[in-house]
Formats: sequence, structure tokens, C-alpha cells
Amino acid sequence: MSSQTEPGAGAGERTALLPHGSSSAEDASARPQGSSAYALFLDQRHTPGRDSQRLPVRSAARFWHVTKVTLLSNYVNFFLVTVPVGIVAGSMSWNPVAVFTINFLAIIPLAAVLSFATEEIANRLGEAMGGLLSATFGNAVELIVSIVALRDGQIEVVQSSMLGSILSNLLLVMGTCFLLGGIRNRGTSGDGSQQEFTEAVAQTTCSLMTLASASLVLPAALYTVMNKTGSGGKNMQDIILVLSHGTAVLLLLLYVAYLIFQLRTHSNLFDAELQKLLKEEEAAARAGQGSNSQAQNGTREPQNSTANNVQVQNTSTSPQPEEDVEPQMGPLAALTVLVITTILVAICADYLVKSIDAVVEKENISKTFIGLILIPIVGNAAEHVTAVVMAVRNKMNLAMGVAIGSSIQIALGLTPFLVIVGWIMGQPMSLHFETFATVAFAISVLVATYVIQDGKSNYLEGAMLIGLYIIIAVAFYVAPGDALHKVPPPPGGLA
Repeated sequence: MSSQTEPGAGAGERTALLPHGSSSAEDASARPQGSSAYALFLDQRHTPGRDSQRLPVRSAARFWHVTKVTLLSNYVNFFLVTVPVGIVAGSMSWNPVAVFTINFLAIIPLAAVLSFATEEIANRLGEAMGGLLSATFGNAVELIVSIVALRDGQIEVVQSSMLGSILSNLLLVMGTCFLLGGIRNRGTSGDGSQQEFTEAVAQTTCSLMTLASASLVLPAALYTVMNKTGSGGKNMQDIILVLSHGTAVLLLLLYVAYLIFQLRTHSNLFDAELQKLLKEEEAAARAGQGSNSQAQNGTREPQNSTANNVQVQNTSTSPQPEEDVEPQMGPLAALTVLVITTILVAICADYLVKSIDAVVEKENISKTFIGLILIPIVGNAAEHVTAVVMAVRNKMNLAMGVAIGSSIQIALGLTPFLVIVGWIMGQPMSLHFETFATVAFAISVLVATYVIQDGKSNYLEGAMLIGLYIIIAVAFYVAPGDALHKVPPPPGGLA
């Protein structure tokens, strides 16, 4: 789950199971007359009985309407049948692999429902408050799973899941968007057309992700230096924790500054339509200056003046905004769905985390692989599909908003927040991540930065990002579990 990089963008870009109902005459005529079954089960705009004068009928109809629009909000919601099965499996202590797998599948649709309920509330709050709400709940599933794991002392899983979520967004999701979007919108004339997205988003992201990379590399470097020289002694872990706590506070403050920058003071830089309009007007102005220069030299043709005037007039007209999607449920209903879904996610996450040790022992895979590759799929599968769909439709700013926005949110918001939570809970959660994972993260940020800094993308760049993600995934899969640990401290030191 992720916040949109564009404020207020993508409010209506959910991947619904069925098209939203329409009040247009054309849609009404296409729908069978008197189709009460459609209205009762499939119409996301209307449910019979919602306006009934009888309280029992009205209450039942409104309850069914909320249930219906929630179930039909995303393709992955058919996996909701695994939620009760996963809870039963965990409570009855089934085979750990079965418990892990079923609850893994159960959290995927719950994450989609959580995102849907958040958007329903955000749509009523305006761009600034709605964007803030999306930023707060953008990675709620990852936060819940990580807090549960942190409570159980699974720090390795928490750290690897944070890195895994960032790598998944930066490499896999963004790479798939570039690949499929580039193939679909490559053109047929061989002119090398590329998809474009707002340059301000790319430049800001490059800077912030580089900062996030530095915040992880420095603790690892300090630990390595102290380990080699023996200067830290028994206080090595305490020194790393002090550095991590201070860095975490600074990263959270920078994330707040980024939200203010994006949603309030410089929101125009993240407005895709406005930036597109400004580019067109700038191009038209340059063309007009060129025509004026030709006219002074006596080489300007009369018909070009008319063409340029038309071009300036066209580019000076504000683009038609996309039709806003009206909220499909009331704020109280959306809040209720949000609370219930959060509770269900916490229950499934609890059973998921408790089964990890048994799965690692039985299946001979490392905790780092589970956290880095598997757990990120849980919270982001639905929005990953949405991002790819937007890229195929050539709505690259929306696609980048999911991929990049979520990466920044996790790197600058969620990860340092979990360090603070671990501090409060007495768990030694730090920014000193496993060395191999830190190197993989730094390389990924470096490659992604080079790819997106020009504000353009193509399918070759997408293939490169996906290829790097697969290489990293295979490396963590084949690496022995005991090899994926931090550098051991000197005799008498702490791990």
C-alpha cells in the first residue's frame, strides 16, 4: 500500500472487480430494465432499500451496500475466503507451513480492503488532509506485520521486510510498469518514443532515496570499523542503537518536511496536469520566438502565424480534469471497515509471524528471504497491479506515485518509526541491517536513481530493473541462512 506522489491523484484509480455504476442515460439504457438482481448484487452505486422509510429494511440495505462495494472493490478480494480459514488454522495449530501459507494469502485481500477504506475516507477530506491520511495508512499492513514481529523479537524479519518492500517497489513494480507500459506505448514508427512523468517527482525521489541509503550504510560501516579495531568492546550494540535512534528521529522529521513540501508548499511541482500544461506553453512560446525571428529576417510565411496562434491558444486552455469518483460509502461506514480490517490483519499477521521459525526450519529457507521477498508481496500485491495497469494506460505519474511514493514512505517514515517503536518496547531494533542486504539496497537505489532521474522511461529500463530484482532474489534464496547475519563482534562483544 502506498500514498500517491501526486496530491489527490488516483482517487478513482482503484482496480475494481466491476465497473462503477453510472447514472448516465446510455448506461441506464444498456442495463436490463427491472434488473433487480443486478442492483442487489453487482451495482456499486445503488442498493434497493437504502432509502426505505422502514428502519430495519434501511439498515439491512445499507449494511449490504457497504459489504457489496467492499467485496467488489478489487480483483484480489476473492482471496477473502482464506481469512476465516487462516484464523482457524492458526488457532487450532495446524501444520506451520499451512498456517503461514493461508494467512499469507489472507492478508493480500485485507490489504486491498484497507487501501479501499482509506481512499473512501481520504476522498472526503480534500487534497491536503486526504494526502496526509494516505501517507499515514499507506503501508498499514507492513506496519502491523512488523510490530507483531518486533513484539516477538523477530528483528531480522522486520529489517528484511522493510528493505524488501523498498526493493519490491523500486525494482519489481517500477520495472514492470516501465516494461509493460513501454511495450504498450512504444509507438509503431520506430521513433523511440518514451513515457514521461513529472521531473520534480524523479529528482526529489532520487535525493530522498540516496539519503535513505546513506542512513543504512553509515551504521553498517561504523559497526564494521569498530568490529575490526575492537574499539567498541561490549558497547558496540549500544553505540549502534544510539546512532540509530538519533538518525531515526531525523529521518522522521525529514519525512514530515517532505509531506509539507509535497502536499502544501510545493504541491504544484507534483501536479502532473499543471506541469504538462507549463511544458506545452513553454514549447509554444519557444516556437513563437522562432517565428518572430524568421519574420524579422523576412522569411516567415503568413500561414505559420495562424498555426502558432492556434497552438498558443490551445496550450493556454486548462486541460479537462478527470471526473472525480464519488465516495461509495459514508465516512462512518468506511471507518468501520478500516477498523475491522485492521483487526483482522493483526490477527492473521500474528499467526503468520509465529509460524516463521517452524517454516524456516522445515523448508530450509532463511528468515531474510521470507522478509525480503515474500512478506512485501502481502501488503502491496493489489496496488502493484494497479500501478502496472496505470502504466499500460500511459498514466505514468499515477504509477510512479504508487511505486516511488511507497518507497519513500517506508524508507523515511516506516523504518525509522519502527526503530522508535523498538526503542519503546525494549527491542534492539536498529538501522544496522545485514551487510549483504544493505549492499543490495544501496546498489538498487543507485541503479533506480540513474534510471528515473531524466523523468522518462522505456521497456529496456524496465527489463533492467526487473533483472536486478531477480538477481537479488536468487542470491538471497541460495545463500545459506547462517551466512545472512551481521558481522560477528569480537570476543566479548554483543551481536
